[in-house]
Formats: sequence, C-alpha cells, structure tokens
Amino acid sequence: MSAAAARAAAGTPPRERAPARRLLPLAVVVLLTGCADLLAGRALTPGDVWEVLTGGGDPTQRHVLLHLRFPRTLVALGAGAALGVAGLVLQSALRNPLAGPEVTGVTPGAVLGAVTATGLGLAGWESPAAVVAAACAGGFAGAGLLWLLAGRERGDPADTAVYGVLVSAVLGGLTAMVLLVAPGELGSVVQWLVGTTEGRVWEHWHLLWPWTLVWGAGAWLLAAPLTLLRLGDEPAAAAGLATARARALALLCAVALTAGAVSAVGALGFVGLLVPHLAVALFGADLRIALPGAALAGAAVVCGADAVAQLLSRGLAAVLEADRLTLPVGALTTCLGALLLLAVVRRTPDRTF
Repeated sequence: MSAAAARAAAGTPPRERAPARRLLPLAVVVLLTGCADLLAGRALTPGDVWEVLTGGGDPTQRHVLLHLRFPRTLVALGAGAALGVAGLVLQSALRNPLAGPEVTGVTPGAVLGAVTATGLGLAGWESPAAVVAAACAGGFAGAGLLWLLAGRERGDPADTAVYGVLVSAVLGGLTAMVLLVAPGELGSVVQWLVGTTEGRVWEHWHLLWPWTLVWGAGAWLLAAPLTLLRLGDEPAAAAGLATARARALALLCAVALTAGAVSAVGALGFVGLLVPHLAVALFGADLRIALPGAALAGAAVVCGADAVAQLLSRGLAAVLEADRLTLPVGALTTCLGALLLLAVVRRTPDRTF
C-alpha cells in the first residue's frame, strides 16, 4: 500500500494534513510578536523586562510590565484573532474577497456606541466594562439596521454588501454629529476612530477573551457550512445545506467578534479584510483549518503592528524632541492595509470570489 493510500485509509487526506502543519510555525510567530510587543515600550528596556520576569526589578518596573504591557499585548492578540476570524467568516458567507467587517455595519456601529458613551459623558459610562457594553450595543444595532434595510433580499450576498456600505456611511455620519456636539472630547474618543491599544489594562482583557472564545468557537462549528457557502448557494443547497440559516448564523458570529474587538481597541483598519486572504493562501479553503489560521494570523498582525508602532513612536519622539508621542496601531494597519488592498483588487478585478 502506498503512503498516500495509507493516509487516506487512516481518514486523513494528505492535502488536509500539509496545511494543518503550518499552524505550529504561525503559532511561533504569534509568540515572537507577543515578545516583541512586550519589549517595544518606552518605560522599560529589554534588560528591565528580563529582570522583572526573573523576579527582580523595582515596584514601578513590575507595575509597568505586569499591569500595563502584559494586558496591552494580550488585548492586541485577542482583538487581532477576533478580527481575523470575523473577516474570514464574512468573506466566506458573502462570497466576496473584498468583504470586511465594515460590510455588516458593526464596526462603525461599535465606534458610534463607544464615542457616544465616552464623548457625551453619559452617567455611569466611565468604566471599561461600560464602554465595552456601549460599543457592543452599537455594533449589534448597526448589524440590525443592515438586517432591516436588506429585507427580503438579505440572503443575497451582493445586496447585503451594498446595504452594508450604506449603513456604514450613515453610522459614520452619526459619529461625526456626536463629535460636533462634544468637540472638547475629541482627544478622548479619537482612539475609537483610529484604533489603539494604548492604556489597555487587565479589565479590557478579562472582558475580551471570554467573548472572543465563545463566538470564535461558534464560528469554527460553522466551518463546514461556510466551506460549502464558498462554492455558491446552488452547490451548497444541493449538498443539503440550508443556506439562508447558515449565512445568518455566520453573520451573527462575525458581528459579535467584530463588536468585541472594536469595543476593546477601536476600529483597526483593514485587519479583518486582509488577514483572511493570508489565511486562505497559507491554509487553503477548508475553514476547519483556515479559521484557526486566521485567528493566529490576525493576532500576529495586530500585535506585530503594535510593536512596530511603539518603536516608531520612540523614534519620532526623539527626532521631533517631543516628550511623548504615540502612533496609534490603527493608523499603521490602515496605511499598510490600503497598499495591500490595492494588490488584492488588481489580482481579482473581474471576479467576486
């Protein structure tokens, strides 16, 4: 019996095992980016970080590393994983390689919720948990508005994408109106508009990880139906899949994951749009493997971008002789994502999937 036949008899197709092996190297990349993010800050040198990790360091150094840098890194990893999975779920459900979380209206909706709670200074909305709740409520409101506008055509991927763009524009306009009402709060809410991990603490992480884990597991359970949806509604229906229900459940998972990420770090541009392309290129179209790959890739991209943003902030502060200059990670992902998006558009100009 040949090796290929033996693998097939064992129930593990050879084409399935090869991409799965790539998850481990990508997990190592995630670990390395996490370490880089811990070392990239201004207050501590790499030597100080090592001293604290080995049980030394003064109280200030221990506080900076254990209560500021660690949660910031974990939040970056969690938010990146959530956006990567959400983007892949959306692109598979809508069969559109240019469909990102913004298509559902949840990203601008979550931003609107956070800006409204923070910018207008609503009573009782000062804590991170309350802002997260407001952002999630706004995200689901944006998705609900899309659902109502789509009406009977909500099962059509193209119409859903068009209505999503319209909903995003409306919600973006409402956010601008909130900023006009409270212009003095612009500095405190710009983090939601651009996306940043600055100032993230353990409370943000404790709110983010259970949410991401639950909805990420739900998305993985839909891996087989989503793989069929990537082939088209007719082949999926011929295979016995209830396409409308599967698509609705997938969109619900994507909305929840995106709302959780945005509520923690703001609107990180292009992460949910471009990470899925990387995941599919590395792991193929079988979402049982590609979804965990998208989670790892998203975590690596956001955490790595955060480390680079911190290093650039230190360099710019030195050049400009500024005491404190912070480059939001969302600004970096948006600039780099725009360039990569042009490459994606040029590669797939005449097809929707």
